[in-house]
This record gives sequence, structure tokens and C-alpha cells, in this order.
Amino acid sequence: MTAEEPQDDEVVTWWGLVIEGYLATQNKLMGEIAERFGLAPASFDILLRLVRSPEHRMPMTRLAVEAALSSGGFTKVADRLVAADLICRVPSPDDRRVTFAALTEHGLDVAEKAREACAEILRRIVLTPLGDDAHALAEAMRTLRTVNGG
Repeated sequence: MTAEEPQDDEVVTWWGLVIEGYLATQNKLMGEIAERFGLAPASFDILLRLVRSPEHRMPMTRLAVEAALSSGGFTKVADRLVAADLICRVPSPDDRRVTFAALTEHGLDVAEKAREACAEILRRIVLTPLGDDAHALAEAMRTLRTVNGG
């Protein structure tokens, strides 16, 4: 080890700060989203993915994988979203084995408003405190995701 390399405790501390900063920020963001829209984190994630997808729909199996939910966990979240008239299940016209999750009109309205609120909250709790470092942080996280198989 050279004199310029960080010590083990320092490296572990840096990583701890990344995790703690992420958790504190995510908790604040999700708390405000829950307060404004009554959405749990998994529900919000699914609505965001759908509002950003072509035709505001996605195959349910793909959506579950992207949202990192088990099949059973995803079914519970989807059932809640259907009951709240935020999504509907749509059979694929091309493949009987495929069912799409699609935003309802109400779901599209809620998803767009929640996305706007998310951006506003992130501007306040991430971009304002970090300034120009916010872009560098995003690029660093993109690099970690890529090199670590995400």
C-alpha cells in the first residue's frame, strides 16, 4: 500500500456515507411522495416506470423484474394499484401468455403529478445542496451500476 492509498477504515467509511446519504435522501423523498399521493415506494416505482413506457404499459413479468419484486410481491402491489384504479391488466393481443400492466386515465394523471412532484423534491433535496456535484454523483453511480453488473 502506498502513502496515497486510503486506509481500510477510510474506504469503509466512504461507502457507509454513500449508503447513509442515499437512505436519508430516499426516505425523505418517499415520505413526501407518500404524504402527497398516498403511494408506497413500490407503487410509486411502478407508476413511474409505466408513465415513462411506450403507451404507458409494460408486460407484467418485465415490470416485476425491473422493479426488483418477487412475483408474489409484485402481484400484491399490482392488486392494490388495480383496486385504486391506477392500473389495469390488459391481455396481449399477440401472445396469450403475456399480460400488460397499463395506466388507467386516473393512473396516468396521478403518475404524471407524482413524477413532477418527485422532480421538484429532488431539486430541493439533492440538486440544491449538491449544485454541480449532482451530475458527477449521477455519473459515478451509473459507472458503479455498469461495472458491477446492474
